[in-house]
Amino acid sequence: MAVLAAVHPQRWRCLHTAARLSRLRIRFNFNLATHQSFRSAGIPSVALNTLQTVNLPHTVPGAMVQDTITLTSEERALFDTLLAASRFAGSDTVLRAAGGWVRDKLLGKESKDIDIALDNMLGKDFADKVNEYLASQGKETHRAAVIQSNPDQSKHLETARMKINSLWIDLVNLRSETYAEGSRIPNMEFGTPEQDAMRRDFTINSLFYNLNEGIVEDYTGKGLEDLRSGVLRT
Repeated sequence: MAVLAAVHPQRWRCLHTAARLSRLRIRFNFNLATHQSFRSAGIPSVALNTLQTVNLPHTVPGAMVQDTITLTSEERALFDTLLAASRFAGSDTVLRAAGGWVRDKLLGKESKDIDIALDNMLGKDFADKVNEYLASQGKETHRAAVIQSNPDQSKHLETARMKINSLWIDLVNLRSETYAEGSRIPNMEFGTPEQDAMRRDFTINSLFYNLNEGIVEDYTGKGLEDLRSGVLRT
């Protein structure tokens, strides 16, 4: 992994908003246009090859980054429902909130962008189990919308989107990512938490919140450190 930048204090909000990094999958191509945009922003220039580093002022004071995630009542009810559904189905699935939601919560920000990563099943399969559990409790169910795999658009494994109580969530399995020679389109397969973390755009988006254990997981070993330091590292 390469450090791209420690973000200037006045530009952190811009990057944070523009990025929604885990959702938009922003990847830095340090071509001439990028080089010029850094210079126009008053940021020291970057060598045009992608693995160079930039040393910029410290940006996110450690006090801004929380050590643990505090759940809202809505989030607690959602996660309790997901865990209860897993137990009801007799499943040993480990549930992890992933990406931008984890980053935002550690920064003390609220987020409705909840992605749940599953370690051993597809999102649609787990969504069905959630609805079976809700029906058994006499609660309202919502049919999951499935975003089918589409290799031509880099969507190799499906994602299920569903509403539970008042919150929408995306359900997707943990993934590994490989590239065929000469191709920019990744091949996706089931992966481990570490493989899923390593494929993500930035370390600060590779953090997980393990619902089963109630802990933050940092499989790159750099995500929490970089979040506290205001560093963007690929």
